Amino acid sequence: MPKNIFSRVQSRSLTRHHKIAMAGVATLGAAAIGFSAVPSGASTKTTTEAAQPVAVAYSTQQIKDVKASVTDQMAGASLKAEQIAAKKKADAAAAAKKKAAAEAAKKKAEAAREAKEAASRAAKRAEAKKAAKKTYPNNLDGWIRESLDVMKKHGIPGSYDGIKRNIIRESSGNPRAINNWDINAINGIPSKGLLQVIPPTFKHWHVPGTSWDIYDPVANITAACNYAADKYGSMDNVDSAY
Repeated sequence: MPKNIFSRVQSRSLTRHHKIAMAGVATLGAAAIGFSAVPSGASTKTTTEAAQPVAVAYSTQQIKDVKASVTDQMAGASLKAEQIAAKKKADAAAAAKKKAAAEAAKKKAEAAREAKEAASRAAKRAEAKKAAKKTYPNNLDGWIRESLDVMKKHGIPGSYDGIKRNIIRESSGNPRAINNWDINAINGIPSKGLLQVIPPTFKHWHVPGTSWDIYDPVANITAACNYAADKYGSMDNVDSAY
């Protein structure tokens, strides 16, 4: 056989052998990898079946549920925040209303008090004005009535009839009457005026607001009634010289 033909045959044979060897090496490598992956206690039986990919089961339901739960929580938190805000607003409104009512009541009470005080002042002014304008006739009736008003202010008892009765007996209604014959006259202190009062008695029982003139009708009556109230309880109880 010519050399060149042998060389080509040999080249083809080596190439085929090499391929076989390479395939065997690959097979042994795969077997070695498979062997090393088997656990120590497991069976070493090999199989030529190719490993099938494991199907991973998954579902979107759980994700949806989680999302819904978070959404619900957020909604609940938002609702709670709104409720708290609403309650605060309602409480603030109630407090403001209560405060306004209290202020209105206070203003009303102050207005009522001011009105009452104003009415009281007006009544006092009217009373004072009436008293200031009150006049009495310049006669026995007027003198007795004016004296009674003064006596009332000072708490001195006595009545119109009791005073008039004693005036008629003592002086017949003459404010300038004087007794020059009794024991008081002998002693130098004669009785004078409507109710025949001696000067020391008039001076001691004089009532403030009246004249110091013993002949003044109102001053004389008032001083005499003041003395009679102390000694007899009232001029009404006097029926004779006193």
